[in-house]
Amino acid sequence: MEKPTNAPSLRTEAVAGVTTFVTMSYIVVVNPAILSTEGTGITFSGALTATVLVCFLMTLLMGLYAKLPFAVAPGMGLNAFFTYSIVLGQKVPWQTALGMVFWSGVLFLLISVTPVRLMIAKAIPGNLRFAAGTGIGVFLTFIGLKNAGFIVADPVTFVKFGDIGYPSLVTLAGVILAAFLVKKKSSLAFLAAIAFVTIAALLLGWVKPPEQIVSLPDFQSGFFRLDIFGALKLALLPAIISIMFTDLFDSLSTFMGVSHAAGLVDEEGQPKNLQRGLVVDSFATFSAGLFGSSPGTAYIESVAGIEMGGRTGWTAIFCAICFLPCLFLAPLAGIVPTYATAVVLLLVGSFMFRSVREIDFRELEDAIPAFLTIILIPLTFSITQGILWGFISHTALYLLAGRAKELKPLMYVLAGISIGLVWLEHGKF
Repeated sequence: MEKPTNAPSLRTEAVAGVTTFVTMSYIVVVNPAILSTEGTGITFSGALTATVLVCFLMTLLMGLYAKLPFAVAPGMGLNAFFTYSIVLGQKVPWQTALGMVFWSGVLFLLISVTPVRLMIAKAIPGNLRFAAGTGIGVFLTFIGLKNAGFIVADPVTFVKFGDIGYPSLVTLAGVILAAFLVKKKSSLAFLAAIAFVTIAALLLGWVKPPEQIVSLPDFQSGFFRLDIFGALKLALLPAIISIMFTDLFDSLSTFMGVSHAAGLVDEEGQPKNLQRGLVVDSFATFSAGLFGSSPGTAYIESVAGIEMGGRTGWTAIFCAICFLPCLFLAPLAGIVPTYATAVVLLLVGSFMFRSVREIDFRELEDAIPAFLTIILIPLTFSITQGILWGFISHTALYLLAGRAKELKPLMYVLAGISIGLVWLEHGKF
């Protein structure tokens, strides 16, 4: 890969790459912890190997092919959707769920290499994109509160506040520590909080130390174990399309937001190499299905390295290399308790919820679809339902409000598809 003459120095790019890695390396522990939740059938070691492979190979591809300073990893929100909505909620076997991830990546690739990408980006109103991000933030927060013991099931009220035990208090201390470090702009905020809670659990005897520190990567448990053809059932189509849309929203938001803030735009003001970046993201999704993980996407934490001066694909290359040693740390990562990773879920959830300030609630035809999108995601434990009902209600209410001219033609198509997908999944007549 040629080094542009007017680019930052290789040392600057290396520092930027390491900074991005440190900022987002929590995903190496958090993603396997979510995917291997009791009842899924996925092993922690297999999920960790898959997670690291997605991070390493796709971040490397982002640097070599897209020539962008973005890191790629399994997306927060998408991993919770995969685990709690699809596998545990819909009782889809994990092999079939991986097949769904694969097909969503194929759809994403088809959209990325055609003009459909830009058409969708222009057709979907910002209100719904921001609402989806907000809803996912509430979803992650709910899961984090549950994992920390603050929320428990109740047969009468469905949920209630749980008993505050030592794990809950340690988790709360971890949240305070992480929030303090985030405020100080420390790239170690999430890692430090996870380490603090885990060490406290070890010292207090709540978890047992690992018998060994390192092990060989697990290529047996989930690697190429997906059920590609089992995922092609019509009833699973709504979730496949929702994965694709959520991934597309994540990617576009990251590329557009970070690129504009960092000046990584072309002469027309568009993010540089956007199409190539989205192609890499699509590869990250269907390769995740092959390796045994939830979908991959460009990470907003890449901004940490970009702020350190990273401007080219070299930043991504150096970041990718940092992930390789993580392949051998499954025993060490496996001792991290769920209430330690809950710290990350709570904080990431709160960060994503900030998107609510971008939503225009002044008119009912704008407010109701956004509200439905936000509220249905956590209440149904499904990003699918939030997105589909957002499309349907937005189109219907704009027609009723006499604002049909403001709807892009593709929005009618998306609303029609959404009605069909809701019928496929929930129609009982």
